[in-house]
Amino acid sequence: MDGASRLEATVVCVVILAATAWIVLRSYGVPSPLAPPWAIARGAVQLALIGLILHGVIANTAFVGIALLVMFTVASVTSTRRTGWSPRTYAVVAASMAAGITVALTVIFVTRTVEFSGRYLLALGGIVIGNAMTIATLVGRNLKQLTTDHWDEVEGWLALGATNRQATIAIARSAVHSALIPTTDQTRTTGLVTLPGAFVGAIFGGLSPVEAGRFQIVVLASIMCAGSITAVLAATALAPRGIPRQAPN
Repeated sequence: MDGASRLEATVVCVVILAATAWIVLRSYGVPSPLAPPWAIARGAVQLALIGLILHGVIANTAFVGIALLVMFTVASVTSTRRTGWSPRTYAVVAASMAAGITVALTVIFVTRTVEFSGRYLLALGGIVIGNAMTIATLVGRNLKQLTTDHWDEVEGWLALGATNRQATIAIARSAVHSALIPTTDQTRTTGLVTLPGAFVGAIFGGLSPVEAGRFQIVVLASIMCAGSITAVLAATALAPRGIPRQAPN
């Protein structure tokens, strides 16, 4: 199959998959059934555009830095919007993500586990940023829901003289635990349930299975490290502010 035929087949495949997702969600009455197809369409356009410029970006470390900054900005804004937009929430989310991402990438490159180059920095940075975004979003949403669900307990602690932070510490810990479950499960079942993209891509790129596995475990460990730091910092800062001014209805 030549390039044109593969592209045509890809378009047909993606359209069928997106349409199937929309039909299933719409038939079940799920709100915003067009959200997944729209996300697929946006992803396709964005991947096409990034594919055109990646070669030039990877060749220049400064451009890699700019690309990572754009990724981080979009990720932090997206997570904050899902959590509940406010300047303070954005500052907390962005700072928490930045701390986790910086620590994880620093450890990787300082230990020389992976070569410090534009392509590895961009690849690892993009993966870690994306996962930190997801975890930050889950923490923020979990905090809101758990505060509402356990308001009587929070109110009781406040009545006993506890500070906002003391009254919400159990909720914050539960929010962190829940936010890390998807990442933890993915890491635990790697190779048994899923074959991660980085692993498969490394093999297709010519690396031996051993080297591909080594790269993948570094990716997974960096995600867990960055996600843990992001989750704890975000929960610590957001939990006290998550207390409503009056009891939820």
